[in-house]
Amino acid sequence: MAAADRTRLRLVEAATEVLAEDGVFAASLVEITRRAGQRNRGAVHYHFGTREQLLVAVLHQHAPFLAAREGELLAAARETPSDDLASVLEAIVRPAVELAETGPSGRQYLVIVGQLVEEFDRLDEAVAAELTATGGYDVYALLAERMPPLDEALHNERLALITGFILRSVADRARAVERTLVEGGVAGRAQLPTERFVRNLVTMAAGMAVAPPIDVNTPS
Repeated sequence: MAAADRTRLRLVEAATEVLAEDGVFAASLVEITRRAGQRNRGAVHYHFGTREQLLVAVLHQHAPFLAAREGELLAAARETPSDDLASVLEAIVRPAVELAETGPSGRQYLVIVGQLVEEFDRLDEAVAAELTATGGYDVYALLAERMPPLDEALHNERLALITGFILRSVADRARAVERTLVEGGVAGRAQLPTERFVRNLVTMAAGMAVAPPIDVNTPS
């Protein structure tokens, strides 16, 4: 690998860590450069041009994997009855769990994606395109079709909350498992085996999707 390619790789790896830790919109390029071991503070701009193009490179790391896995599970979900939410949600949950279990980079990636999904309308065009390339939006389109009728505001709120709940749950579990492996024994609450975790998370997310709407005019 050429020296320039190695530097780009180190910057992407450092950016993945820092963006997940400090937030996509708050992370410092100086800190990313420092963590990548680069003395030149302009390394990000030299190798990527803009902050947004660095973020595109970060997203591209795992986008092909997610697109392929979500595509497989989405195809299966489309063959199920029109009221089957579980199969659609599995196309979100299972690829995320599989990615998180590949190591810290996968978990950090999910944290970044969760932040970007909530801010999709304000994203740079290239970043939005790379995020869309993960394939998740086709899954969400089918999920939206199968959810009970809701007004637009409540519908959008539920999709956002379901997304955040899934990605945070997967990332938190991966972090706990990782900590257990490093420290030995059980660090904190014992974690469910992978398959049971997937099934439980799918069931809980489905419950969020179909919960009856709250009438704000009805006394609590």
